[in-house]
Amino acid sequence: MSTFNSGEKSRSITVIAASLIMALAVGGGLVKVGAGFASRTDNGITVTGSAKTTATADNAVWTLNVALSRPLVADAVKKVGSDVDAVTEYLTKGGIPASALTLGSVSTFGNEEWQNGNNTGRILSYRASRDITVRTKDVQLVYTLSQGIGSLLQSGVNVNNYGPQYYISTLPDLRPQLLEEAMKDAKTRAIAITKAVGGSVGAVQSVKSGVFQVTTPDSTMVSDGGAYDTSTIEKTVTSTVSVTFLVSN
Repeated sequence: MSTFNSGEKSRSITVIAASLIMALAVGGGLVKVGAGFASRTDNGITVTGSAKTTATADNAVWTLNVALSRPLVADAVKKVGSDVDAVTEYLTKGGIPASALTLGSVSTFGNEEWQNGNNTGRILSYRASRDITVRTKDVQLVYTLSQGIGSLLQSGVNVNNYGPQYYISTLPDLRPQLLEEAMKDAKTRAIAITKAVGGSVGAVQSVKSGVFQVTTPDSTMVSDGGAYDTSTIEKTVTSTVSVTFLVSN
């Protein structure tokens, strides 16, 4: 019966680990967040672990903009004022306190006439605009009001709805929890790979934390700099770590 020496066994671990990695890549797609991957080094194995959880946004920022043009600047400013009042009334009657509203300054500019690429110096009309920003923790109320903004448009109010942005304030609390779970996942993966060839996982040599991804539920979107989707109230928060473990034969 033939036996392996330490060098042969080490090479065996390397070959089998590589084969497992390729099989996982083909079957599960290692490029996806949460799939994980591993690579063999001279002294150990490097594994990517991941963890994710759901989170509900608890802060909303919603910016609305009133903008329109009129032949006279005074008329443009006056109409913007009345439309801003209509938007403010819609929001406060809907349940948003006045203290949660921030009104920007009124801006105006002239729409100049151009002919054959030359400015004639004539002002065709004046455009005026003003922002109304809502900041509140009542994300469900903001969602409801944003769905009904069409009623203002139907009444002749010139309002542009950029859509609410939803944020989670609990992210600092979630980070250590997710990193701990990702570390456990990395060790589980390392054990599974080395156990297949009779090896065992030892101490941690190095750890590198990846960026956090805050995405829509079930999204596969990732970003090298970290994603932060603000379009939905319900979110998925994902973390990854790259861990190198010593491996004994």
